[in-house]
Amino acid sequence: MPVTDMPDPTCTSVPGLLRQRADSTPDSILLRCGDTHRTAAQMLERVAVAGGLLRRHGVERGDRVALMASNRVELLDLILGCAWIGAVAVPINTAARGEQLHHILTNSQAELLVLEHPFLAQVEALPSTAELRQIWLLDEDEVVSVLPVPVDPIPDDGRAVEPAEVGPGHPAVILYTSGTTGVSKGVVCPHAQFYWWGRNVTVQLGITSADVLHTCLPLFHTNALNAFSQALVSGAQYVIGPRFSASRFWSDVTASGATFTYLLGAMISILAGRPPGEHDRAHRVTAALAPATPAGLLREFEQRFGVVLIDGYGSTETNAVISASRTEQRPGFVGRLQEGFSARIVDENGLDVPPGTPGELLLRSEQPFAFASGYHRMHEATVAAWQDLWFHTGDRMVIEADGWIRFVDRIKDVIRRRGENISSVEVESVLAQHPGVRDVAVYAVDSELGEDEVMAAVVPVEGQKIDFVELVAFCEPRLAYYAIPRFVALCPELPLTENGKVRKTVLREWGAGRADWDREAAGVVLGRDRPTTARSEGART
Repeated sequence: MPVTDMPDPTCTSVPGLLRQRADSTPDSILLRCGDTHRTAAQMLERVAVAGGLLRRHGVERGDRVALMASNRVELLDLILGCAWIGAVAVPINTAARGEQLHHILTNSQAELLVLEHPFLAQVEALPSTAELRQIWLLDEDEVVSVLPVPVDPIPDDGRAVEPAEVGPGHPAVILYTSGTTGVSKGVVCPHAQFYWWGRNVTVQLGITSADVLHTCLPLFHTNALNAFSQALVSGAQYVIGPRFSASRFWSDVTASGATFTYLLGAMISILAGRPPGEHDRAHRVTAALAPATPAGLLREFEQRFGVVLIDGYGSTETNAVISASRTEQRPGFVGRLQEGFSARIVDENGLDVPPGTPGELLLRSEQPFAFASGYHRMHEATVAAWQDLWFHTGDRMVIEADGWIRFVDRIKDVIRRRGENISSVEVESVLAQHPGVRDVAVYAVDSELGEDEVMAAVVPVEGQKIDFVELVAFCEPRLAYYAIPRFVALCPELPLTENGKVRKTVLREWGAGRADWDREAAGVVLGRDRPTTARSEGART
């Protein structure tokens, strides 16, 4: 069925997808997690039991249930169990604490929190328990807690129940953003959004029932949840493992029999920077979904590991909107707009720009409920993001005349130096090609002249020393003079979110005071008139 064909609405809900998979191939393996192997029929039964447990203990349609745990089968059961009875799961980043965690619990209005014991201390440290009335522990028989609400082991008296009648637009999950641009926002994801994620990626990548999809990404992230949707839609197996570990990644993938995996952010450069190992080529993986991989790493990664890295673009608020098939990849581009979506590139006044001109990417879905419904209890933020009925991504992109789309930068990460707009992504791409650089992040710091200076945080390849003057010389033929970093800081690791994204807000807070080298203080003069192969966005007027 082409993606543009409209499915039966009952099959775009989570219960509908689970039933459809169980009815069509009841004995096929759907889930593997540690020692747990489940067929589609067994998965359906376990989700119905999880839903029954929640309903038995007072969770009703529309109620939010907060969940805070590492990847484990019980966590997935409860997320799906919420959807089964029309409740809304709120998986929380396990690194959340303090004000961020308190905000999530308060904003979500969850009355039940299910968590692993190691995260209980993060809740106990909060100034209040918001609207919580009950806490269940996944892995303890008894516990003594200072909290004013009951903290008990999770009950085991669940009985299977029939699913609630939920439409494609009913909320299934609220996923909170990392809060890199302010307070965390709860993205309300309807049931059908997961269907369209699953279907679109399945079509893009050609996933079939013979595939094994492996992820070590956390279940509080849309990527891991969407991978499960892909398994439901395609008939593939879904293997979920513990959080990413570079030292055991390939051995885990090999043991799982995976044919496809998912990589985000720094995971790629970390794997590429490790010494060769026996599992580098022992696996069955042929491709990995790896958005925003630096172009310089694509060929190196494929040659070493035998894995094609597939780019694409989407977000928690949207869907698998921009992509290309395995055989169509074009280095430096994220893909082309997929069927069922509309896109515009606009300037700061909201006016369309010509092809080849950078601007903000705006998106709209032609499929009902393929995008998020908004931000939970944050109406002003919702209106701002969905201005004029277009979702404003906050990403600076270029659509070329042939329809291929290039990512330039997050708008908030664009550096403005002496009248020039500089893409941090383009500078990072050049620095990442240096043989002594394992990982890098480029960001703006305050300039004494006003506007910004360019600073780079560099993680050297193990055992190598960075020669700063030579690093500048490496950049000069590859970058416009004004884009070459003035400040360089050496770091053992970059600060990352739980999803492997660089926390540039932390780097910006460090400022130039953390620099190990200042090009101007060192007296290094750039050749301004030297020819350059880099593309400039030009000055903003």
